[in-house]
Amino acid sequence: MVVKSEDGRELRAFNFKEEDESQEVRAVERRVLLETLAAQLPPDTIQYSSRLVKIEPSSNGDTLLEFTNGSKLLAQIVIGCDGIRSPIAKWMGFSEPKFVGHCAFRGLASYSDGQPFKPRVNYIYGKGLRAGYVPVSPTKVYWFICFNSSSPGPKTTDASMLKKEAKELVENWPQELLNIMDSTPDDTIIKTPLVDRWLWPTISPAVSAGKVVLVGDAWHPMTPNLGQGACCALEDAVVLAKKLAGAINSGDSSVEEAFRSYGNERWPRVFPLTIRANLVGSALQWDNPVVCSVRNNIVIPKLVRLGPLLEHTNFTSESL
Repeated sequence: MVVKSEDGRELRAFNFKEEDESQEVRAVERRVLLETLAAQLPPDTIQYSSRLVKIEPSSNGDTLLEFTNGSKLLAQIVIGCDGIRSPIAKWMGFSEPKFVGHCAFRGLASYSDGQPFKPRVNYIYGKGLRAGYVPVSPTKVYWFICFNSSSPGPKTTDASMLKKEAKELVENWPQELLNIMDSTPDDTIIKTPLVDRWLWPTISPAVSAGKVVLVGDAWHPMTPNLGQGACCALEDAVVLAKKLAGAINSGDSSVEEAFRSYGNERWPRVFPLTIRANLVGSALQWDNPVVCSVRNNIVIPKLVRLGPLLEHTNFTSESL
């Protein structure tokens, strides 16, 4: 991992195995990950373009789902892994995720003849503004720009305008970043407000209601500052699969009990991570010149240790 200032000066370089042998970074394009997982399922298991418009319990304990195309589905078990704006979470009484004061541009640069970068996570820190990029395949490089904003702002769908806005933010930054942005197809660029939801004990609703349960961003949306949002969703899935399989196979415990056990096991992990991600983001988005100078000249070069910074990524699971 390499950390630079906005003028291109290298502040610190880390080697993960030298800093902490338990740590690693694996970068993968989300589309590839999802296609790989989906390919393991029986044919026609997934019904795409099924946007949920209504959910309600039925008299026999099942759950009725209604979709925008008019189709209906009666489900014995519903796992809501439908993202930050989850209608299932809303139905269960969860509040809307809260805007944290910064937004992000994201893009995926494409190099048909092969991308030229080494396997490094690259960060650039400015004042109230930061960027990063990392190769995700032999031909793709993911990048982001995070900037302070007093409001989420209007939703922009013009992809060429998004690229223009993003480049204007970092027009005087290292040319390598600008070149990556120039190599990015417009239709891969998105702009999103960063949000999260803190799951306060005794105040927030339970993770499940009957035979309906939440997973991932639908339950615990967090800012991307620790790189753990999707990772936590995968952890949720592993733990939930274990609990649910145990309930179904043993017959000694109910599905509802399995869901409660899943929530009790996962909450102590996801709640602190959500808060930590928020606080780290706030620190990285400092715009005070004096504070940024101390960060760049003292904190990052001399005080930061990679191992303790990444201990939150450690997760051990029994085999399924």
